[in-house]
Amino acid sequence: MAGPILVLNTGSSSIKYELVDVGTRERPARGVVERIGEERGRLTHHSGDGPPYEREGRFATHADGLAAVLEAFKEAGPEPSPVAVGHRVVHGGERFTEAALIDDGVIGAIEELAPLAPLHNPVNLTGIRVARAAFPGVPQVAVFDTAFQLTLPPEAYTYAVPLDWRERLGVRRFGFHGTSCAYVSRRAAALLGRDLAGLDLIVLHLGNGASATAISGGRSVDTSMGLTPLEGLVMGTRSGDVDPALAGYLARVDGLDAQRVEDLLSREGGLLALAGTGDMREVRARARSSDGARARLALEVYTRRIRKYVGAYYALLGRVDAIVLTGGVGEHDAATRAASLAGLERLGIVVDPALNEAGAARERTVSPPDAEVAVLVIPTDEEWEIARQTLDLLGDAP
Repeated sequence: MAGPILVLNTGSSSIKYELVDVGTRERPARGVVERIGEERGRLTHHSGDGPPYEREGRFATHADGLAAVLEAFKEAGPEPSPVAVGHRVVHGGERFTEAALIDDGVIGAIEELAPLAPLHNPVNLTGIRVARAAFPGVPQVAVFDTAFQLTLPPEAYTYAVPLDWRERLGVRRFGFHGTSCAYVSRRAAALLGRDLAGLDLIVLHLGNGASATAISGGRSVDTSMGLTPLEGLVMGTRSGDVDPALAGYLARVDGLDAQRVEDLLSREGGLLALAGTGDMREVRARARSSDGARARLALEVYTRRIRKYVGAYYALLGRVDAIVLTGGVGEHDAATRAASLAGLERLGIVVDPALNEAGAARERTVSPPDAEVAVLVIPTDEEWEIARQTLDLLGDAP
């Protein structure tokens, strides 16, 4: 099946898209629609070597945003003519252990799983429905962010909660960032010149959303996100780990209901709550100012949580071949990389300052050549992974 795959990543307030030809390794076009639902939305479409095609205005719904994407292809090219469309879907529950060819049954299942990812699965479905209408007869594939994490053993995914919750309501750890983990773990093996089946890795995906995943032999054995993406590391606007009794406490003392607490922890927690901004670049800028105490504390909380998970997963794996840093913060913020792994020298984890500060946007090793545990920076490429899994499902992946 030669030809480009149209990859659609329909997020809670944005749409990222890319044409990817896995066979030729070409990427004829890519773009993003930002701030969907806000007054000042923006579409940026890149094709060829010329300036980007841009459009500003209100994209009231995701359907409006996708219609604008199709118009951008028409106005600025190229003609998409995809041989398949690959969709990122956040939550696949226990049903989807791998990518799935989309039909009405798969759409119904994604819809049923929406309560587990209310900000994402419904808009993922919008992308699927619009793409099916725009490209009739073209195979469409759902690639699930949770699928890679379904190799977790029972002792890792089971919560110590009432049996009825676990059996009837499906309460368990799922984990996310699986598409990113699948890509960077394969790339880590290539960078190390090793077989992935013989590697033990800790992947730190540090972006606006952040997670830690322990991977043994290419399989996830533990991960920091849980039933939802709220658990685990401190993130841009998500709190990460808090006392589960917090919701009950706030209901008693401040009259907040559970939904309001969840919304606040998801949208107004994390770095935003600690430093007044969820953007790590701005946090660092504020930390350098004379009145930057809040931002400096935010950085300490953020990096301490990462170190704690690295230590826990090292103990769980028993040995670690490499720490892999990816995501916007993991790839670009040398100071966060260094602080997150500081003090772990006794575990063989050392960051070389010069290598770490080099700043090249490429796969690289930032630990000393003789380090017991390699520290790798690997830019993630979820679009490539979605395209690869799409072709793999359809029987033509390289």
